Amino acid sequence: MANDVSGYAALHSRVRIMFSGLLTVQQVALLRDAASLPALVAVLKNTPYGPYLTATDEKELTARRTEAQLKQKVADAYLAVIHSAPGHDRALLIQFLRHFEVRNLKAVLRGIVIGSSWEQIQNILFPLGTLSTLPAQQMLESGNIEAAVAQLTGTPYFETLTQAMKRYASEQSLFPLEIALDLNYWRKLWGAVAQLPGLDHAQAVRIIGTIVDVTNLMWALRYHSYYHLSEEEVINYTLPFGYHVRDEDIRAIAAGADAARIVERLYPGLRNVEALLQDPERGLPKLELELQRRMRQQFIAVFESYPFTIGLALALVQLSELELQDLIVLIEAKSLQLPAEEYEPYLLMGENLNEKSPA
Repeated sequence: MANDVSGYAALHSRVRIMFSGLLTVQQVALLRDAASLPALVAVLKNTPYGPYLTATDEKELTARRTEAQLKQKVADAYLAVIHSAPGHDRALLIQFLRHFEVRNLKAVLRGIVIGSSWEQIQNILFPLGTLSTLPAQQMLESGNIEAAVAQLTGTPYFETLTQAMKRYASEQSLFPLEIALDLNYWRKLWGAVAQLPGLDHAQAVRIIGTIVDVTNLMWALRYHSYYHLSEEEVINYTLPFGYHVRDEDIRAIAAGADAARIVERLYPGLRNVEALLQDPERGLPKLELELQRRMRQQFIAVFESYPFTIGLALALVQLSELELQDLIVLIEAKSLQLPAEEYEPYLLMGENLNEKSPA
């Protein structure tokens, strides 16, 4: 126990400081009430996001540029916990971060297909700095998917994409490449969780498993209810592991069982599940938001548990990501001058959801 406390002292201190820097109820209220994008930016400059915005000329802070600047704060949160964590936890935290690299890789592949310029793609990539393994610009400028994949030799993605290229060649769709990347990411992450000892393993299974549950469940629902994929395809394109959602739940959805009853059993208290599933195009995003709200509450609760494990770091970076998700909704809404009733249902942070445990 003494060794655990000593090894986590620096991480615990750093995470507590960053947790105290998450947006407060009052700051969220000011952001929601901001009348325009410049007004929103003015509020953000008086929060821990301020240093990421003050270095840029206000005239250059378009919605896209503002989002890019705020992403750097989330990147810095990951880097801080990675550098502060005990050595046996760093591999997991780095793999956890890799979902941003998977998103970047997908963005590059899509850019190739639609003929985007490097300037257009560069502005939407998540800033990973020295942890990035992608030759993104060279891939984009290679001109086609086959040549771009060849550029990935020596990266964690080359073998996965090479195996998926046969289906891409026959279907001329990025879907088999993207799902192969997603499945490979989560399998590697779950494998990294399995390598952790003791309390670290238990906390990582709980936190990462909760994210896997929501991801996997939403995949299964979308594949079956929205894309109408076959039972075999749904099973092949989902994960056989998780924390609360079991493989038999996913297989039941794939086989056409009553999905609303399965979701209600897994997440008691969710409202209007059947109605949401009857209109998948509109309902599934709303269901996902409800599940994310529950996750957010679970991550906040981690700060009431035993602190000297990897749990606080995992919860902190996830809370930072969910906060960024809300800020992007607000940035887009304010830049388009949308009325509150059109965007507020898509916010995770509310008066009842932003209560934080004392540091």
